[in-house]
Order: sequence, then structure tokens, then C-alpha cells
Amino acid sequence: MEYILVSIFVIASIVGYFLIKNVPSLLHTPLMSGMNALSGITVLGALVATTLSVTVNNSVMGGIIGAVAIALAMINVVGGFVVTHKMLKMIAKDNSKKWIYLAIGGFALVIVALVILMACMGNSPLLYYILCGLLSVGVLAGIALLSKVQLSVMGNILSAVCMVLAIVITAVKYGIFTAWIYILLGLLAGIAVGLYFALKVKMIQMPQMVALLNGLGGLASAIVGAFAMIDIGGDTGAFSCVTSIIALSVGMLTLIGSLVAAGKLAKILPQKSVVYKGHQLMTIISLAVVAVCIVLFGVIPFSMPLAVVMLIVGTLFSSFFGYIFAIRVGGADMPITISLLNSLSGVAGAIAGLAIKDVLLVSVGGIVGASGLLLTQIMCKSMNRKLSTILLGKTSLTESGHPQSQSSASIVDNQSQVDSQPVQQIIKEQQPTLDPIQVLRNARDVIIVPGYGMAIAQAQHLVKELADKLQSNGAKIRYAVHPVAGRMPGHMNVLLCEANVDYEDLYEMEVINPDFATADAVIVVGANDVLNPSARNAEGTPIYGMPILDVDKCSNIFIFNYDTKPGYAGVDNPIYHRTDGVYMYLGNASDTLAQVLSQL
Repeated sequence: MEYILVSIFVIASIVGYFLIKNVPSLLHTPLMSGMNALSGITVLGALVATTLSVTVNNSVMGGIIGAVAIALAMINVVGGFVVTHKMLKMIAKDNSKKWIYLAIGGFALVIVALVILMACMGNSPLLYYILCGLLSVGVLAGIALLSKVQLSVMGNILSAVCMVLAIVITAVKYGIFTAWIYILLGLLAGIAVGLYFALKVKMIQMPQMVALLNGLGGLASAIVGAFAMIDIGGDTGAFSCVTSIIALSVGMLTLIGSLVAAGKLAKILPQKSVVYKGHQLMTIISLAVVAVCIVLFGVIPFSMPLAVVMLIVGTLFSSFFGYIFAIRVGGADMPITISLLNSLSGVAGAIAGLAIKDVLLVSVGGIVGASGLLLTQIMCKSMNRKLSTILLGKTSLTESGHPQSQSSASIVDNQSQVDSQPVQQIIKEQQPTLDPIQVLRNARDVIIVPGYGMAIAQAQHLVKELADKLQSNGAKIRYAVHPVAGRMPGHMNVLLCEANVDYEDLYEMEVINPDFATADAVIVVGANDVLNPSARNAEGTPIYGMPILDVDKCSNIFIFNYDTKPGYAGVDNPIYHRTDGVYMYLGNASDTLAQVLSQL
């Protein structure tokens, strides 16, 4: 059975990887929240563990902890699917394929009929595995639909239907109704909190929302792993022991790492890298201790005292590793970190499924793990970073350590007080040689480059208003979105779509880069590192070799940034030194954009 489960995990991961590879970057943020929802498949393990704790062990505490795991998983399920639906409805405004809804309904009816037949046949193992296979295919079909923008809403609905059916199948197979009080409380609490999060969250808060859901999914998997470690849901064999402690460790690592990431994104914790004395050594030692625990728990014959010791030590050191790893991550590496934690939440669920021998948990967890891994690879490639350096905490440390040169660009407005002395000197010494407003009025081919500063200023609606104004003057408007702009994959896409920007106007870096040289104007809103030409030739800097948007090749560049300081990579931007064709509007982007709009 173990070999079959491992094979299912590998196959599901591979198939999921290649399907997810077709999802456009526009949908990467909905993809991540959708994967958060699917990582809630851990609820199946929590249902089983809760039932066994109450009915077999007669443990009230086990029932309470199980209910907590159910609630955590359901927060992921409900919150993830509802948030994904909200985002996709903003992006995919035309949903004309109504027949697909009928197909989803027919699929659900077939599954329900097979579940009833399975129950009538005494929980037939054959029918159970057939059902698991059908639901796994259903999830994969949902991801396939997600790769098409116009069908993405239906893909999310199909995945949600599969999740509900998976819970029904588990309830019937394991007879969870005997622990219905604990299970009902867990389900209701998770649904209520998940709905609250999903309905209250703003699009600008999506990075921390995804990070939080990653953590909750990790904790649910850790609890299921902990149950399996003490022989509830699992067994005392070496395979179950090893996989259960791995599930515990990966789950706790994901929880703490995600909480730190969410704290940084919400500005509760320092956004800069935090490095302690001996940081690298602590990282390696904590990881080594967890590895030793995994080996010992698999080799030494099972006993309850051993399980308890391994559970405590594994929890402490994996949690410490999650903290020491995530606290060192600065803003520059946050997209990679969130993608990696998204992957780990799925991996934790899949490994928990291996420990309790749950086919659905293994297959869907593998798909989620593959999704996060693919996004992590995309982010690493887009930032010219190696995943190994992220795992060992070797992140970009230079936040602003380089001395800032005085800019030679024409600064036509200044709303901020930051760097006031050098900025004011430049204003006195230079005036723009051309009227920037007139340049914008005359532009017929305009490219807008959004960045994290746009998100901070919540200026996406003003950006759309500016684009509409320029379009009314006869300009062609396109948006150039760098893969790592913002704090998670697809962050800028979601914010722009929230402002009713048509997804067909959003262009990936590789597609639009050749057009910067011929564009009449480029409007940069809160972006720096992703367009810094130093990435091409400044060897030894954190951004060297990183693919960038070729903004510097445009003859007229309008920059709506807060200040002229380097970005998170700490590398001065040569665009600021251009003597002609660069117009900088410094300050809060909402204020500076509003001023330009009033002048157009």
C-alpha cells in the first residue's frame, strides 16, 4: 500500500505541475488562493482523526484538538475558494460557457450516486478508490479550466464541488457521524471564519491573506501528523512513523514561516531582513535536529514515550527553523517565500495523507505542492535567484546601504519630505526642458508599469482613470507587469483588474519588452528594481542578471515613486541620472497622479 500511495503522490504532482504550467501569470494570485483552498483537503485527515479519538480512544481532548484541525482546514477551504471566486469574477467578466455548469452538476450527481452505492455495498474499497480517482481527475480538470481566463471561474467552482464531495465520501466511509458534535462545531467554526476573512479582505491585502492561509493549512496538517504519531489514524510501522513526523515538521515550519511572512507584509514585523549573530548556523542546526528526529522515529521501535518526545522536539525545532528562515527574508524575496510556503502547505497535507493512508489527501496535496513549486521556480527565474540560497537564508540583505547619487532627471513635482535636501536642490538647479503634461497629451502609445508602491498608495483606480483620460485623447494603453512586481505572484494583475482594467491590456514582460523602445511614453507607478538597468551590468549586486522591463529604452519616462531611494535590492537606479526625457513626480502616488489628472 505504501508504494501505491507514494506512486499516487508522484503522479499527481507531475500531472498537476504540467497542468498548472499552462496557467497564465495574470491568474497566479487566484491560483495561489485556489491552492490554499485545496490544501484544506487536510480536513479529511482531521475528520478521521477526530472520529477515532472520540470513538476508539474515548478522548475528549482528542475530539477538541480534532475539531480545531477541522476548523483550520475549513478556513482554508471556504476562505480560499470564496476569495478566488471574487478575484476571478473581476478578471473573467464574460462567462458564456453555461454548458460547463451543467457538466459540473452532472459530475456531482454521478459521484453522489456512486457514494450511495458504496454505502449500500458495505463501503466497498473498490468503489472508494474509483471515487478518489474521479475526484482527483475533477480537481485536475478544474486546474485545466483555470488555465483559460474565460473558463477560470468554472474551474474554481469545479474544484470546490470536488472538495465538498470529498468530505461527503470521507464521512460515509469512516462513519464520522459518531463524533458529530466535535465535527459539526469544527465545520461551522471554520466556515464562519473562512467566510469572514474572504468577505472582509481587500485586494491589497491578498499577499498577507495567502500567507495566513498557508500557515493555517500547515497547522492543520501538523495536527493530523501529530495524531498519526501517537497511533491515531496511522499505525506503528516505520513508514507511518516517518511520514507522520515529516508531516508534523513541514506543517509547523509552514505555520511559523507563514505567520512571519504575514506579519512582515502587514507591517507588524520589520519588512527588512532580520539577521541574528550565528543566523546561518542556527538555520542549519535546527534543520539537522529535525532530520535526526525523523530518522530516529523511523528506526527505533515505536513506543508512546518516544512518540511524545519526538513530537515535542520535532515541533520546537521545525517551528524555530520556520521562524529563523522567514525572519531573514526581506521584501525583495517575499514573492519567492510566499510561493514556497504555498507549496509546503500542500506537501504537508500530502505527507499527512501518506501517514494515515488517505488517497485523496495524498493526490490533492501533491497537486498543491506542485503548484507552489512551479510558482517558486517562476519567481526564482524572474529574480535570478537560486532556491537553495532562499532555503538557507541567504537573502538580499542590502536594503539601502549604498550611497545615493544625486539625480539628474527633471523633477517636476515633489509631494514628499523624504530626501528633501537633495531633491529641493535639483528642483532649483533644473527645470524640465519640455512640458511633461503636453508630452502626455501628445502620446499615442503609452505603457504603464505598476509596482508595489502603487499597492501601498492604493492608486490603482487613479492609474485606470489616467489611462482612460489618455485613451480619450487617442492613446493606446498597455500595462507591463513584471512577474515579481508586488509581494506575491500576480499581485499587480489583481489590483489592476479590481480597478476594471481589462485583462487583455495586461502584458507579460517577455511580450512587451521589445515595444518600450518605440513607445511614446512610459508611466511608472511605484516600481524600481524591476526596471533598474543595473541588472544588466552591475555585477555583484543583488539584482545582477535579473530579467527587467526595458523601461530605460523609452524616450519619455514618467515616474510616480515615493522617493529616489534605491529599491529593496539597495541598488541605485541609473534612470534617475538621465538628463532628458525623465519626469519624476515624487511623493504618494495617489496625490501625484491626482495632480497630473487635474492638469490633463
